[in-house]
Amino acid sequence: MGKIIAIANQKGGVGKTTTSINLAASLAVLEYKTLLVDADPQANSTSGIGFDPRNIKASVYECLVNDLPPREAIQATETPFLDLLPAHIDLVGAEIEMINLNEREYKMKKMLDEVKDDYDFIIIDCSPSLGLITINALTGSDSVIIPVQCEYFALEGLGKLLNTIKIVQNRLNTNLEIEGILLTMYDVRLRLSNQVVEEVRTHFTELVFETIIQRNTRLSEAPSFGISVIMHDASCKGAVNYLNLAREILQKNGLVEQNKEKAIV
Repeated sequence: MGKIIAIANQKGGVGKTTTSINLAASLAVLEYKTLLVDADPQANSTSGIGFDPRNIKASVYECLVNDLPPREAIQATETPFLDLLPAHIDLVGAEIEMINLNEREYKMKKMLDEVKDDYDFIIIDCSPSLGLITINALTGSDSVIIPVQCEYFALEGLGKLLNTIKIVQNRLNTNLEIEGILLTMYDVRLRLSNQVVEEVRTHFTELVFETIIQRNTRLSEAPSFGISVIMHDASCKGAVNYLNLAREILQKNGLVEQNKEKAIV
């Protein structure tokens, strides 16, 4: 049974989609069967992994609103062990259409329960909001990763997100855990980046991943080619950072020791 991890932060531009794509790809490269779920109407994970959202016939929208079986929408990617449940611009209207549905907060959980046994990991790219789709993702997940950029106002809005997670834990998903807070967009040359790292580690201690995602040109340009950074340039800092993150998550979940041969690249 696969572990479902939501990548969430209502603040835009923190590296949420970048993390979703590249964590999923890194787990796949380590030969863990992985599904990337694009739950953002902008469909950046879909395009960033090589699909044109305009040509998508079946997406997460149809699964949530019309109860389409997810296997009918899932696409194989060019990366072995990595599948995609794509998004389409139609998803922008899904929250309104779901308002009157029974158990509307559990639609994504029911959808993912159908395919959970097919994968080792399911990674959900949430939209930059705390709306119904994000609540669905948190309700259907085992844990959540919170990307925080190493920039001014880094902690802005984090309290609201943590409060939302607590509400979901209390009312909808008592098993939801915080997988970790991920520091992104780190620039070793900037004093501010180091100050943010220190501040976040002081406030959240053991919740913060050891791995830090550094600013990297190859990482930034990979989506324009429709591929993950590890497929773009496996030796660059961005690829190494996300492989390290994948390994850290595997170790945290007790999988490295059980599958040592998979952890070697």
